[in-house]
Amino acid sequence: MKALELGRLASGRSTFLALGLAIGLVVGLNMKGLWPNVPLHATATDGYENFSIATGLVDNEVEGLYFLDYLTGDLVGAVINPRTGKFNARFTYNISRDFTGSGRNAKYLMVTGLVNMPRARAGFQPAQSVVYIADTTSGQVGAYIMPWNSSMQAAGKPQDGTFQALDLKQFRSAVIRD
Repeated sequence: MKALELGRLASGRSTFLALGLAIGLVVGLNMKGLWPNVPLHATATDGYENFSIATGLVDNEVEGLYFLDYLTGDLVGAVINPRTGKFNARFTYNISRDFTGSGRNAKYLMVTGLVNMPRARAGFQPAQSVVYIADTTSGQVGAYIMPWNSSMQAAGKPQDGTFQALDLKQFRSAVIRD
């Protein structure tokens, strides 16, 4: 009887020892950077009355802040320089020329998503975020991208430019009437 109990006890101890070694190995490999890690990227989006704000990855080291004013149709993107802690890049675009017919009562939704666009001819790499804007009155959705220059960011030089409109599509097929 005692031999059976001792066998179970030894089996339980060896199981816990093996589990402890496995956990220790995983933690150790992670701490040394040898275990494959997957970076997490989170974006945020919010809106209030006539404004929307969102964040999205610009390159591997910094994200941008995107702001949309429904009344004017102005889309503004800004990026902080990590070295100075100050906004060092500003991009603008007026979306009202794309979403015709919305007027001053326009209602929009705005989110960001990841995209890996090829390098442009002008020597810039587009931002890794695409800004999607939906006009809820017309059912159209537009996609916009920031022409980002990581070399200028690294040198601490200010950037100023215009968003590029990628595409505009009609997503709502039914006509909505009052």
